[in-house]
Amino acid sequence: MPARILDGTKIANDIRSEVAAEVTTMAAAGVRPGLAVVLVGHNPASEIYVRGKVKACEQVGLYSEQHTPPEAGGTSELLALVEDLNRRDEIDGILVQLPLPSHVDSKKVLMAVDPAKDVDGFHPVNVGFLSTQRPGLVPCTPAGIMEILKRSNIPVAGQEVVVVGRSDIVGKPVAMLLINANATVTVCHSKTRDLWAVCRRADILVAAIGRAGMITRDFVKPGATVIDVGMNQVKDPAEFQRLFGGGLAGGSASNAKREAAFRAKGSTLVGDVHPDVAEVAGALTPVPGGVGPLTIAMLMYNTVKAAKMRRGSGQWSVASGQ
Repeated sequence: MPARILDGTKIANDIRSEVAAEVTTMAAAGVRPGLAVVLVGHNPASEIYVRGKVKACEQVGLYSEQHTPPEAGGTSELLALVEDLNRRDEIDGILVQLPLPSHVDSKKVLMAVDPAKDVDGFHPVNVGFLSTQRPGLVPCTPAGIMEILKRSNIPVAGQEVVVVGRSDIVGKPVAMLLINANATVTVCHSKTRDLWAVCRRADILVAAIGRAGMITRDFVKPGATVIDVGMNQVKDPAEFQRLFGGGLAGGSASNAKREAAFRAKGSTLVGDVHPDVAEVAGALTPVPGGVGPLTIAMLMYNTVKAAKMRRGSGQWSVASGQ
């Protein structure tokens, strides 16, 4: 029996609706949360991401502004911009779009962001708050993963969870969130021995390693929940054949449609999880349409959360509406 598909797009839309309702309530009280996005240079992928974030702000009623300093500018110019945004009371969230140009000290710039406005949740202060279960801003993708699990009624407490990947952006913070939710968590990486055997113990498997289709059915315990964080662009026909040539769980029609799109565009998006995993997992996030949409939805949520925390109105949870 094929895995239950966890619809990240629907969950993200639900969260956006809840955020929009909260923004309307805050506006009635004279407060409009604001997000500033800093985009340096002309990285096409970054420009697409930023356009999506600005559009999402408009849809939920947030104030937003975009700053596009020239790529030739140095670290000092960016630090001055961040400091100005830190001082402005109408700006509740500051997002510095990565990657920054190689001549810019990215760590120094990110460290300069006021932790109370750090809607990416990357500042060491917010990392510390997460690890000690204090109120703070949590990285958007890990927070989205937790929302998928919660809203899909997948239990976390007492479950054995394996996270494949130890990045500061996804692997480490999602492991901490899962620990805080009373799961037993193992974090794996490129040096883990017998990776497939460790993964196969998992009731919940989170794949965030950045390698197309690396997690095959041999890695997955039958009935496990698999969260695929990967977003990999496949252009090689041989790689496409490796991933989809054996028959997708969705059937030959689905396979043929994807192959036609691949031939037309010359590429396709694939997660870190091989499509055949759908035949053994109990539940699975698709790529695209799984974790990805949650990242921007949780950015909207974090901006509202930052506005409320900065103004002393405490925590707010989209799940509980508080």
